[in-house]
This record gives sequence, structure tokens and C-alpha cells, in this order.
Amino acid sequence: MPVGVLTLEIQIPYAHSLKEKRAVLRKMRDRIRARFNVAVAELDHQDVWQRATLGVVSISDSQKLLESVFQQVLAEAESILGDDVADHYLEYF
Repeated sequence: MPVGVLTLEIQIPYAHSLKEKRAVLRKMRDRIRARFNVAVAELDHQDVWQRATLGVVSISDSQKLLESVFQQVLAEAESILGDDVADHYLEYF
């Protein structure tokens, strides 16, 4: 039973406070959770205004299904944030 972890490295150059950064992340986190039924958490850079690392986790009986879900999550993140998604990593356990 594979567990997939998608890590998103995000740059938010227009955020000038933690409050602005958290508003952007909250919008993205809520939208992804609602559409894809995955767990989302901020993993790193909690005290930095213009940078964030988000982790998206899901479990399934099929790795192909997980790959499909994570590709859709990545596309949704890029549609919300555009070029602010600096990098992403996908791992399976």
C-alpha cells in the first residue's frame, strides 16, 4: 500500500508579512484539501515571510492513482500560485 508525499517549495515575493504569507498558504491549503481529499501541512520556513515548504500526503492501493492525484495537485498549485511554485519533489513509501 503506497504512501505518496509531494513537497512543494514556494516563493512568495509579494508577501511583506507573515500574515500575508499565511493568507496565501491558507487559500491554497483549503482549496487543495477540498478538491483532492489529501492532507496538507506547512513543513518548513514558518518564520520566513517570502518562502514556504508545503507537504501534501495521500495513501492509496495504487501508485498510479497517487501519481495522478499528485499531478492534479501540482497543476492546481501552479494555477493558484503561478511561477511562485519554485520546485517540487515526489516520494513514495
